[in-house]
This record gives sequence, structure tokens and C-alpha cells, in this order.
Amino acid sequence: MNKASKLGKAAIFNIILFGFMGQVAWAVENNYFNTFLFNVIGGSSKDIAHMVAASSIVAVATTLIMGTLSDKLNRRKVFICGGYIAWGFTVMAFAFISRENIGRILGIDAVAALSATVAVVIFMDCLMTFMGSTSNDAAFNAWITDITDTSNRAKTEGMLATLPVLAMVIVTVAFGVLASSFGYPACFIGLGLLVTVCGIIGLFTVKDSLSGEKKNTKFFSELIYGFRPSVIRTHGALYLSLACYGILSVALQIFMPYLFIYVQHQIGLDFGNLNITPGIAILAVLVVGGVIAAAILMGSLMDKHGRAPFSIPSVFLLTAGLVSAFFAKTLVTFAICAVVVLAGQGLMTILISAAVRDFTPEDKAGSFQGVRMIFIVMIPMIIGPAVGSAVTETFANKTYTNDYAEIVNVPPPHIFLAAAAVAVLAIIPLIFLLKKWKQTEQDEKSAEAREQA
Repeated sequence: MNKASKLGKAAIFNIILFGFMGQVAWAVENNYFNTFLFNVIGGSSKDIAHMVAASSIVAVATTLIMGTLSDKLNRRKVFICGGYIAWGFTVMAFAFISRENIGRILGIDAVAALSATVAVVIFMDCLMTFMGSTSNDAAFNAWITDITDTSNRAKTEGMLATLPVLAMVIVTVAFGVLASSFGYPACFIGLGLLVTVCGIIGLFTVKDSLSGEKKNTKFFSELIYGFRPSVIRTHGALYLSLACYGILSVALQIFMPYLFIYVQHQIGLDFGNLNITPGIAILAVLVVGGVIAAAILMGSLMDKHGRAPFSIPSVFLLTAGLVSAFFAKTLVTFAICAVVVLAGQGLMTILISAAVRDFTPEDKAGSFQGVRMIFIVMIPMIIGPAVGSAVTETFANKTYTNDYAEIVNVPPPHIFLAAAAVAVLAIIPLIFLLKKWKQTEQDEKSAEAREQA
């Protein structure tokens, strides 16, 4: 393997800053928007599935169009920074959504305003997704592909893979406690301000990875580039990587939209009465620190030894964690199972994300972000939550009475078995990718041998 290229301090700072704040915003959207709709607004698991599906379609369309536009305009920075600033404002808007407010506008009582309020939440989630996908999914991800190469991508992905874990821990504890203490509106305003400030900071710290000289190409031609049969045949390894990523994402989306609801109403975790002792806080910091160090180390090992040796074991680790979560009945056992799931998910994410970047044509990074989103967001977020909702309606063993005295089903542990059944299917595209990785390694060794000769 060639010596790894180094990223500058400014690049690392922006990767961490924008990556982390983006993951915090997505973590709140993917989890607490669901609990907000479920607990506060009074929506059902079907409403959650509809919201997730709608936002995923918006995410894909936005990333495809705005990613291609960033390629054509040969700019990333304006989309990243401007998008984050606007993203924060759309998050803050959720502070003003309630049945009472919508009912007051429509001239009806809060009970009758349920369907209208659910529709407003879904619309605003789609608008927020448009801003987030423009800045994070399209521009920021393309920017990372621009500034990395095959010698440092897995390590970079290892760094990025730790951010969702860190964001999830902070969101689970901080947002949960703050929402219980101060209410959702205060939390939405606070988070929105942080995201907007992130975009403002980026105006002074982000260095554009492209020249800024507009490309003389037809926009529509660039837009459909990744869907052409000839392109798919030429870049088969890229689409195999995306297929593997898609299977992983479907598995995760079966339970992720319902995870906090499950933890609250099945495991019995009360976010409003968390007893966080100094010992627990120190342990949590050590665990998170260990996860970060392990992810970066695994990324470095993948860059050094190739992707192949880590592929199949990561699938089995994730599957084992999901199966064990089905049997976990207490918070401690569920937390242990969650660590196994996170380890398997993290390994697969680092592995496949690096592979996707490796096989993406260098001058088409923006255009291919939309194709990437179809596989890892739209299809999974349509199929996964629908499967999770169907499993909930079929196997629900508990009900919950929301703030409006309406009875709704609580997601059962069977959602983890369904996720495991899907996750194991990732082995199929990985088998074909193994051949490609081994061939690439042989080609690199041959090239090095020729250079030495």
C-alpha cells in the first residue's frame, strides 16, 4: 500500500465540526422528531413511517439535484455553509408546532387538529431535510471525497463513524433530559442555533475543494449520469458497494425510528429521571473514548491491510448484536447488546463508506451523492420503517396512552429479529466485492513491484 496522505488541521477541524453537528441534527430528527410526533402530537407508528418515507424521498431528490449543481458550479463551500445556516432555522421552526397552535389557526379544537398537525410536522420535516441534505448529504460528503484518497479514506471514515455514536450518546442524554425539563420547543431552538452557528463558523474556516470555475456541461445530462446503464456496467464495484450499504441501512431503519420509543416503553428508561452519578458519567466518557479510538484504529488497519479481511466478520457481529437485543429485558443487558450492534454497524459503515468513495469517479463526486442517497436513505427509509411498523402492528405486546388519552401500540422486541434477518443478506454483495478488493490489491502489488524494478 502507498504511504497515507495527510489531511491538514483545518480540514480535520471542519470534518469534525460539520460532521458532528450534522449527526446531532440528524440524530434528533431520526429519533426525537419521532418521539415528538408520537408523544406530544399524538401520532401513530404509521405516521412515523409516513414521515420517514417522505423525508427520505426529499433527501434523495435534494442530494441528487444539489450535488450535481455543486459539481456544475464547481463549488462546495457555499452549499455547505449556507445550507447549515438555513438548516438551523428550519429546526427552530419546530418549537412553534403544536396541536393547540394549529387548532387556533384553523379555528378547531386540539383533538380535531390531530391530522392537520401531523401533516404540518411531516411537511416541516421535509423542509428541514431539504436544507440538511443540501449542506450535509450533497456538499459536505462530496467535499470529503474531494479532499481524501484511497490511502486515508478508511481512517477518515473511522473518524466520521465515531461522530454518530458520540452524537447519539449526547442526544440520548442531553436532549432527553432537556426535553423533559424544559420541553421540546426550548430544545429545538437551542439545537437550531447551534447548527446555524456552525454554518457561520464555516464561512471563515472551510476551504473550497474545487476551483469555482463553472463547468461547461449540460445539467440534466450530469443529473442522470449515475443512472445510465453504461455507467453502471463500467462502475460495477461502486454499485455493489451501494447495494451492500443499502441492505445495512434497511436493517437499521427497521428499528432505529422506533428505538427511543422502545427504550422508553419496553425497557422502561425514564429520560426525565435519569440518575447520572459521577461514576456513570466517567464510565460513559471512557466507553465513548474507547469507541472513537477503536473506530479510528480500525479505519487505519483497513487502509493498511485492505477492506476484505473485515467484511464478513462485521456482518456477523452486527447480526449477533441484533439477535441478542431481542432477548434483552433490562437496561443493562440491552445496553450491552447495543454496544455489540454499534460495533458491527460501525465496522460495516467504515468499510462500505470507504469502498463507495474509492469507487466513485473523481470528477463526479457531487453527482453520485444522489445515487448514494437512493441506496442508503430513500429505499431503506421507505422499506425499513414500514417493516418496523408492520412488525409492531403484528407482534405488539404493550400499548401506550399518549397525552391525548389515545391508545397506541409500542414497538416489540421482534423489530430486532427482523433487522437481523435483513442485515445478514449483506453477505451477498460482499462476496462479489471480495473478488474486486483482492484483484485491486494484486494490481497495487504488481504496480509497486514494477516501480521497484
